[in-house]
Amino acid sequence: MALGLWQAGRAAEKRAAQTQLEHISVRGEFLPQHTVLLDNKLRRGRAGYEVVTPLKLAGSAMHVLVKRGWIAAGATRNELPEVKTSRGEIAVEGIVREHLPRVLQAGPAQRGKLRQNLAVEDFAVETGLALLPFVIEQHSRADDGLLREWPRVDAGAEKNEMYSLQWYSLAALAVALALALSFRKIEK
Repeated sequence: MALGLWQAGRAAEKRAAQTQLEHISVRGEFLPQHTVLLDNKLRRGRAGYEVVTPLKLAGSAMHVLVKRGWIAAGATRNELPEVKTSRGEIAVEGIVREHLPRVLQAGPAQRGKLRQNLAVEDFAVETGLALLPFVIEQHSRADDGLLREWPRVDAGAEKNEMYSLQWYSLAALAVALALALSFRKIEK
């Protein structure tokens, strides 16, 4: 029964996270020389990279990392794809994320254009940029050829609800079985 309650709670947490999203609109200029490609990102069955570029905010010395979208990998791992980046001041709309998703990484953190993970604080130290402590997941359109199909925040809530139902069913079966066996002993 407790496992059913736990799964139901997880589903509720995922649904609540969807309502707590903070939408944001900023203006600024991308710094393409600091673009990072996050490796091993699959979309539609193809290997590729998530593109992250710092944006210098208009009228400010501050910057923010923008998770711009996904781009397919080249024919070989030695060829990094060319990422189109708008020049000049642009508007970016999206959702505020506390950080970029992390994957398990053996060894020390990587530097350079191609990486597994990217932590805002470490990147700020590495580049010397004054970065805000969050990331914008871009949802606005841009003529850059990047795919912006982000997973929903509540993704997986249905799975938790189904697991919850399975645990409740198993608990009900256990109770029914216990009752049936106890009545059987009484009859003998």
